[in-house]
Amino acid sequence: MSFIESLRGKLALPVIGAPMFIASDPDLVIAQCKAGIIGTMPSLSVRAEEDLGPALLRIRNELNEFQSAHPERPVAPYGVNIVVHQSNPRFEHDLDVCVQHRVPLIITSLGAARAVADRVHSYGGHVLHDVINLKHARKAIAEGVDGIIAVCCGAGGHAGALSPFALVRELRQEYAGPLILAGAVSDGAGILAALAMGADLAYMGTRFIATAESPSRQEYKQMLLESAADDIMYSNWLTGVYGNFLKPSFIKAGLDPHNLPPRHNSEVTVSSNKPKQWKDIWSAGQGVGVIKDVPTTAELVSRIKDEFQAARARLAAF
Repeated sequence: MSFIESLRGKLALPVIGAPMFIASDPDLVIAQCKAGIIGTMPSLSVRAEEDLGPALLRIRNELNEFQSAHPERPVAPYGVNIVVHQSNPRFEHDLDVCVQHRVPLIITSLGAARAVADRVHSYGGHVLHDVINLKHARKAIAEGVDGIIAVCCGAGGHAGALSPFALVRELRQEYAGPLILAGAVSDGAGILAALAMGADLAYMGTRFIATAESPSRQEYKQMLLESAADDIMYSNWLTGVYGNFLKPSFIKAGLDPHNLPPRHNSEVTVSSNKPKQWKDIWSAGQGVGVIKDVPTTAELVSRIKDEFQAARARLAAF
């Protein structure tokens, strides 16, 4: 069964809640799945590797109990993001645990591997892979992934620089499989636009940081409420990989976002006062400007459903 076919009857909206390091955890995943969108988290959001198994067991059990109590409601599957790159010392461990718990969806990033796809397929799971260009997509498809996540300009966290109008259309010229669009999708109109461009699902991250269930600090959520697209900067200063971050978080950490010190300056890399990525310097996508409150996930998904239907009605009228 294809990934898209496996979702029939399980979604209230064609949306995957993007996995966000620290900002998404089991509580947010459970809330997203109960609301009818696919909830995901990085395996590394569970800080101690021995806690990953119990966290996955909790997610599965709570969703099964909720579905039994509410058989009339769509309960979406959940997923885990695993960094495949050799820099991740937990790669093998976390993959073993996810396979043991038969996690329905695995999202791979920083490297696609046939071995990962084979192991996940062995129990009927599916694998999606993050890409920022056509070259990376071709490699992932060759490794047997079940779908491609096009991480375009404007996406929160590590992101590409290509417009979705460019990357999605290039992908669709040679790939007919499941395609998910990431990049500044923050409301129902954005989801409809993603589908119109040729995507099967939209990938939404930043909007779910500003929810009651996200474990992110209140200061982070407040900064999202106060920010707009112009407050997002695309930089590789923190990790060596380009991504989108909130300028105000640099300023809050005592840095000038327009005059950052060299990345390898000893005062920057060694000092105990150096701001920590993700903890002190916060990520967000360019769609941040539509975030004006911090609702529960259920409230937010209900609102997005209304926005999606309103956007469809506007298009039909046009």
